[in-house]
Amino acid sequence: MIHRLQQCRCFLLPVLTVFATIHSPAQQTPATKTQIIHAGKLIDVRTGHIAADAYITVVGERIAAVSMSPPAGGTTGDNPVIDLSHYTIVPGLIDAHGHILSNPTTQSSTSYLITSAPQATVRGVANLQFWLKHGFTVVRDACEPYSSYPQFALREGVEKKLITGPRIIAAGSCISLTGGHGDSDRLSPDKPALREPNQVDTVDDVSRIVRRDIKFGADWIKLMATGGVMDPISDYRVQELSDAQMARAVEDAHRAGHKVMVHAEGTVGIKAAIRAGVDSIEHGTMLDEEGAKMMAERGTWLVPTLYCFQHDLRTGLSKGREPSSMDKGIAIVKEQGPAFQRALKYHIKIAYGVDDDDIDESVSREFSALVRGGMTPLEALQAATINGAELLSLDKDLGAIEPGKFADFVAVPSNPLDDITVMEHVAWVMKSGVVVKPL
Repeated sequence: MIHRLQQCRCFLLPVLTVFATIHSPAQQTPATKTQIIHAGKLIDVRTGHIAADAYITVVGERIAAVSMSPPAGGTTGDNPVIDLSHYTIVPGLIDAHGHILSNPTTQSSTSYLITSAPQATVRGVANLQFWLKHGFTVVRDACEPYSSYPQFALREGVEKKLITGPRIIAAGSCISLTGGHGDSDRLSPDKPALREPNQVDTVDDVSRIVRRDIKFGADWIKLMATGGVMDPISDYRVQELSDAQMARAVEDAHRAGHKVMVHAEGTVGIKAAIRAGVDSIEHGTMLDEEGAKMMAERGTWLVPTLYCFQHDLRTGLSKGREPSSMDKGIAIVKEQGPAFQRALKYHIKIAYGVDDDDIDESVSREFSALVRGGMTPLEALQAATINGAELLSLDKDLGAIEPGKFADFVAVPSNPLDDITVMEHVAWVMKSGVVVKPL
């Protein structure tokens, strides 16, 4: 018996050696693809400089070179030119405030109760396509209500190329007081309470959910510092999470190497969040002079989401929105313009964010809202590129068209620095060297 096994070994070893050689990963690795992109105009988002007839050499996923003449030997054979000579090229765009699982067909506050996590996840896959279609190659998910964290599964799906979508930076729970802006339980008091883990009524509760979010994969922590507009129960002017709760969240998150974003609309809550040391204020709709000065001094970011509030007034009650929510929207939008002017006056760092459920309709319209609010077209473009990359700690790899960064590009029909509405008409998109929206 031993003799037979030795004979088998002698026969199998050469066969296995040949098989391993044939199927060796080194033998299967294809040559890195080189692509040349001819841009009619190329915008340097750092300076606003526009280069005509620029050539971008892409090797694999990254930018190898940017030049003003065709690379030698780069226009024939295996390295043909992608002709975008009639277009303006800008970096891939970054939406720093999205909700991947959002449903554009309804604004009813009860939709969460009748939508399962799997149903919401399917909707999320469709939403990711909308972001890419409009040139957004990165989105920061600004929290979701489902305790099973579907946004993390979608992030993993994109990373593993199981689904197509922008890179996802994801917050976890919408950390809220019971009855606060992030409380999705709309059941009557004689029904069993949902008791969602995102509800925190003590300082220790905050630590519990911050650690839970991080345990299951949160990139950011999201707090609800004030009431909001879309829900029918909270008051946007009122601070909800206490100073101590927000300070604990920041302490726990920063110690673990994570940043904190905060929904804050009312003046008191905004300033409490700033004092707690948060990294970004979302909305900041009633930012006052003192708050703006504090943000500037501490380097706190603002993601103003201007268009979302404006768009909601146009859709009105047509998608099932409660009248009490509509009344709040009408009242708060009057505060938005003056608050944004204060942010510009103090040169607060601003990143682009949409926060609108109707992604296909709205995701590109924040550019015009920022310009109407007082930004220059270049500043609005910077908010969605280099600023967004810096806020999300992605500036080493993204945010500008420079050698070494990922090959994320967007082609638009003409110069957005002349007319920012051009950003609503994206013609072509590349993400990591792969064309995800062809001409």
